[in-house]
Amino acid sequence: MTAITGRLVVVLTVRDPDASAAWYATLLDLQEHGRYVQPDGRVGQVDLLEPRSGLAICLVGHPANAGEAFSEFRTGLDHLEFLVAARSELDAWAERLDTLGIDHSGVKEPAYTSNAMVTFRDPDNIQLEFFWPATTQ
Repeated sequence: MTAITGRLVVVLTVRDPDASAAWYATLLDLQEHGRYVQPDGRVGQVDLLEPRSGLAICLVGHPANAGEAFSEFRTGLDHLEFLVAARSELDAWAERLDTLGIDHSGVKEPAYTSNAMVTFRDPDNIQLEFFWPATTQ
């Protein structure tokens, strides 16, 4: 069977690619890697890259987008998890979210698992999560 590289590129439909790119770049220290501007001058896509991990996020604005907020209750994406290496990193991310004025859940440690997470949403209401899988200790 033909192999894949294991690198994942996340492509998200957003209402305003420029605004979302600024938000994600600030939060995750991403660098703009490319953009596509429609013939009418509207930004159609902004590609971001986190050079240390290779995480690539592409933010796409479709002309047919009616502007509704994201909902994980429709078929498709539920949420994105960004894995962290240590439980203590969740506290650091919660502090960063506070500094940036981004509402979040605080560090959650549900009784049904030994994992921990911080949940929050992007400008389009896409649910995001910093996640620490306890099994990596």
